[in-house]
Amino acid sequence: MKISTKGRYGLTIMIELAKKEGDGPVSLKTIATENGLSEHYLEQLVAPLRNASLVKSIRGAYGGYILAKDPKEITAGDIIRILEGPITPVEGIEDEEPAKQELWKRIRDAVKNVLDTTTLDDLKNHRDDDSQEPYMFYI
Repeated sequence: MKISTKGRYGLTIMIELAKKEGDGPVSLKTIATENGLSEHYLEQLVAPLRNASLVKSIRGAYGGYILAKDPKEITAGDIIRILEGPITPVEGIEDEEPAKQELWKRIRDAVKNVLDTTTLDDLKNHRDDDSQEPYMFYI
């Protein structure tokens, strides 16, 4: 399974809205500018997110988008499924031999588990902490 720019940029929109939660509506122009993305492309991606009731649009001069739910209630899996479709590493696994079927199912389940247990709240609070010492392993 390859996640396209639809999924990646959709996650970007949602993470930015989560980071700015409580600050009022955020325009797609702001998100596009801050992340070096096409505003026109983001407009195409936000429509399915709005139709799925993950975001709300606010009209007017100071309008934009806000999250429709708490960031703790929205998972990365929710967003990816809306924008990319079902999570499956291989099409037609039912035609594979049993050993291969089992492998593909385990891969699918592992990916689903990560996406479904990672919330927008987790993603908005993630930070790269370069000040931390890297782990040292001795053999």
